[in-house]
Formats: sequence, C-alpha cells, structure tokens
Amino acid sequence: MTKPILISGIQPTGRLHLGNYLGALKNFVGLQDSGKYQCYFFVADYHSLTEDFKPEEKSQQIESLIADFLAAGLDPKKSVIFLQSQVPQSTELAWILSAITPFGELSRMTQFKDKSAAQKENINAGLFTYPILMAADILLYDAQLVPVGSDQLQHLELARTLARKFNSRFGQIFVEPKALMTSTPRLMSLDDPSKKMSKSHPDGCLFIDDSPEEIERKIKVAVTDSGNEIKYDPKNKSGISNLLSIVAGLSGKSPEDVVRDFAGMNYGEFKHSVSDCVSDYFASFRKKKEALLKKPAALKKALQHGSEQAQKIAQKKLAEVKEKIGLII
Repeated sequence: MTKPILISGIQPTGRLHLGNYLGALKNFVGLQDSGKYQCYFFVADYHSLTEDFKPEEKSQQIESLIADFLAAGLDPKKSVIFLQSQVPQSTELAWILSAITPFGELSRMTQFKDKSAAQKENINAGLFTYPILMAADILLYDAQLVPVGSDQLQHLELARTLARKFNSRFGQIFVEPKALMTSTPRLMSLDDPSKKMSKSHPDGCLFIDDSPEEIERKIKVAVTDSGNEIKYDPKNKSGISNLLSIVAGLSGKSPEDVVRDFAGMNYGEFKHSVSDCVSDYFASFRKKKEALLKKPAALKKALQHGSEQAQKIAQKKLAEVKEKIGLII
C-alpha cells in the first residue's frame, strides 16, 4: 500500500531556537519515525532570501540547518531531505502558478502584512509572492499532507485553491493538500514573557545548540514573579508558566503534570531543574551536530543525494504541467 506523501520545510535564517524545534523539527522526526508517511523535508533557502541576509553567512546557515536535521534524527534513508534551490522546478512552477493567482488572494495574506510591518526597510516582492512558491513546493510532489501550525493555514489554503483552479481549467493533475495540524506550545521570551521567543532577542531565547553553561545562565536570570509558588497560570504567572511549558514540550507531559514534578521547590531549585532538563535533552544532539559540522563534505553529499531524488519527482510533474498548458510541442 502506497504511503501518503507529506512535505514541509524550514528556512535557514539563523540558529534554531526551542520554539522552532518544538513547533517543527521534533514533529518532523516523529512523523518520519511513525512509518506512516513518505516524507519530504527541505531547507527552504529560496524563501529565506525575503529577509535581510549576508551572502557569506547564508551557506553557513544552510550547512548548520542540515546538521540540525540530521542531529535531531531525520534520516536520509527514511526521508527525502533536500535543498529547495537545488530543485529549480519549484521556481518554474511558481511562475506558472503566479499566472493564475488572483492579486486579491495575495493581498489578503496576513503574514505579508505582519512581515512588512516588521521589516519596513525591506518590503520586497518576494514577501508578497512567498505563498505561491510555497504552493509550488507542495504541489510538485503530490503531497497529500502538510504539517503546519495555525499561522500557515492561510498559505496552505491558497495552495489548495490554486490546485483546484489549475485542475478545473487545464485538467486533473494536482493533488489538493490537506493540513496536518501540529500542536505547538507558544514559548515566550525568557527576559520578557509578554513576547514570543525570537532569535532577534538572543538573551531571552534558548537555542537548541546552546551549551549547558549558556542554558543555565539564561534560565537563571529568566523573569518570574514576586511570589514563590510553582503554578501553571499563564495570565498571572507568565514567567513560571513559560518555564513549565518548556519542560512540558520536551517531556511530552502536560504543564499540570510538570507542576507536580516540581512540587515543593523554591524558584532557584526550580530553575536549576529546568536548566538540567533542557541541557540533558539536547546533550546527544549537541554532540551529533558538532561531529556533523566537522564533516561538511558528508553533509553536502547527503543533501545532494536527497536533492537528486526530489528533482526526479519534480521534473516529471513539471513536464506534465507544461504539457497541460501547451508549452511542450
């Protein structure tokens, strides 16, 4: 029996933090290891160009992210792991899809509005057409399922709309993808629990390759409150609740169960235990990533192998698309 195809990607825009891991990478490994799906996971380097970047850093970011993939447990023997820019058919298909995408559909994308507000000095056309390239990334591989958080649902709905529109006009060719909703804990900044954890605020952000010493330092100075009770109450005890959410996300327990594990501790003891939990969880990951980064040729070989696999599928699909629209004689 053929397994349903699943696809997702992560942008190489800097080090992955705990929110990125729990929201995407940890879930990718679980989906792969379930054995239920044919998985495609890619480094979305073209998408990452919509943010300010330095060319000399981009290759390092790509290399670091593929090392994150492998160190976290993604396996080239189980999943197709590839680099977006090494499959040029995605940008070709994006151009074809752009010709049937209503301007109004893109204009109402809330993420474009949010990102434009965040990077006012760099409101580029790529930010605006981003959802079309995302649709191409999905439709090229006949993906039936796309693991997404709620913030990407609008983009996925556009991919579904474009698949229907193309099929209706030119004949059945695209699978209409469905969302595989992921439960993502909303992790807040350690130094300001009113804001989301973000790499733009490194002191309040736990990166998954942070050293044990760095993890301990950040959690030790994390904002809590003036009380002394360890209780899950995001409204009134946002700092403590955020630390409980971190442990819950890594352990798979509910925040309420985690509270019971720390019963009777003072804030200092609690923070020390949270530091140990995070550090121990990523101990093996840190060792594996460090070893992988010492073998850049092996990383490139693994990425090239996956990209060649992806390109074979993409070439076939794009040829079918071109034939449907009359571009192949």
